[in-house]
Amino acid sequence: MCTWKIDKSLALQNKAAKLIPGMTQLLSKRPDMYSRGVWPTYFKQAKGSRVVDLDGNEYIDCSICGIGTTVLGYCDEDVNKAVIDIITSGNASTLNPPEEVALAEKLIELHPWAEMARFARSGGEAMAVAVRIARTYTQKDKVLFCGYHGWFDWYLAANLGKKDALDKMWIAGLPPNGVPKGLTGTAIPFMFNDVKSLQAALDEAGDDLAAIIMEPMRNYLPEKDFIEAVQQAAKSRKAPLIIDEISAGFRICNGGAHLKLGFEPDMAVFAKAMGNGYPISAVIGKGSVMSAAQDAFITSTNWTERIGPAAALAVIDKFIACDASKHLVAIADKVWNGWETLAKKYALDIHIGGISPMIHFAFAEDNNVRRAYFTQEMLKKGFLAGSGFYSMYAHSFEDIDKYLAACDEVFGELAKLIQNNSVEANLQGNPAKVGFARIN
Repeated sequence: MCTWKIDKSLALQNKAAKLIPGMTQLLSKRPDMYSRGVWPTYFKQAKGSRVVDLDGNEYIDCSICGIGTTVLGYCDEDVNKAVIDIITSGNASTLNPPEEVALAEKLIELHPWAEMARFARSGGEAMAVAVRIARTYTQKDKVLFCGYHGWFDWYLAANLGKKDALDKMWIAGLPPNGVPKGLTGTAIPFMFNDVKSLQAALDEAGDDLAAIIMEPMRNYLPEKDFIEAVQQAAKSRKAPLIIDEISAGFRICNGGAHLKLGFEPDMAVFAKAMGNGYPISAVIGKGSVMSAAQDAFITSTNWTERIGPAAALAVIDKFIACDASKHLVAIADKVWNGWETLAKKYALDIHIGGISPMIHFAFAEDNNVRRAYFTQEMLKKGFLAGSGFYSMYAHSFEDIDKYLAACDEVFGELAKLIQNNSVEANLQGNPAKVGFARIN
């Protein structure tokens, strides 16, 4: 049980707010996304499924665990050994790391439709690489997309002239400030499992279609007719189909989720889980499309460092050896069933969604206030917890039993406060926020 004093973390938050615009480097890690004033924000140590904050409080992490990067768990010994060996023998030099060739071979082995690979170090930049390759290959400009694909200009351009175009994709209220107005109309959204929306986007793109980009899943599984419509559209327009596996990849199978869902892409993009917290991302694809990368200027010094590909090789080998995806799904299913049972027990009106192993819940009313209270009380019981849950291989069923026991208590307390209309009066921090907003 944590004492839940976070004086050191709060002091560092106040300092960070003055020194770092937006306080953190990632929107999803800002304390106001949970409950500013109670969320610890900074960590001193992370191992397995446990995280220790600056004040020495230990938590079982049952939130979105490294924002989906640490699929094996924090500080995994096998991955760390591979990385330490690289550090000892040298991470960077004038020459190139042989591990990048081995990683390309490994990814192509897992995805027989692919023939070539390029590497970067973050998901957003890998998506930008994929878009540039597609535009070079087709010599066209407009991309259709479905899902969240990062912060780069090509994606945010969708909100130029249509301020809410991205609102239903994942994060609402993203401003296109700083994005050249000349990109207006070059990124066109369509909705998941909505063939009519896809057709409308195709009509808008006309003869200038460079690529169709989509996540293989997010909150729902793709329907068969939707998959067929997307693939037929890409094939008939001779535009590459790019599957963004940054969030989904490796969670439900060894490789990309598209392997199990029926997609036949021309390119696929990976990051997050592939490095278990070490920076690495990949664009894989058919040789005819990927070869266009040689006709575009795509290059970066730190894409040639050695730790990223070495970590990815260790992650993939362990993932396959341990059949990690099976455990990830089982853990998330247990959490889903637990939320569902407890919601019925206390007559809480909540919506549960997502795809194992990436699930979430939302309260039907006053979600931001109730979610902040949930986080606040779970912290006191020794859990990092919000409305989302990403399972890790390091999560044990005992961890989840403890988590659900704590949820049982907090949901019960919350139900009583809802009856008395006193949830917000019992907040020690601020209501949770969603979407993008300035932070002071």
